[in-house]
Amino acid sequence: MSASSKDSRIDLRVTAEQKALLEKAASMHGVSLSAYTLIHLLPQAQKDVEEREKLILTDRNRDLFLSAIANPPNLKGKLKIAIRQYRDKYVK
Repeated sequence: MSASSKDSRIDLRVTAEQKALLEKAASMHGVSLSAYTLIHLLPQAQKDVEEREKLILTDRNRDLFLSAIANPPNLKGKLKIAIRQYRDKYVK
């Protein structure tokens, strides 16, 4: 089986009017209803995912984050113990 094999389905419940409109638009573009749907939905899905995965910081928060990376605080207490235990167990 190839990596581009299409073996999954998505079913949409639409009204007769919605289906007719989608089929008309697909026909005007000379593609199938499935192709028309994918052409329009995939870019939007990609955009939605990218927007949700992006971390947008204010200038102040960006500066604080970069400062913490460049000058990490000294660890103490339970966090320091937990990190040491993790390293002892998993880092070889």
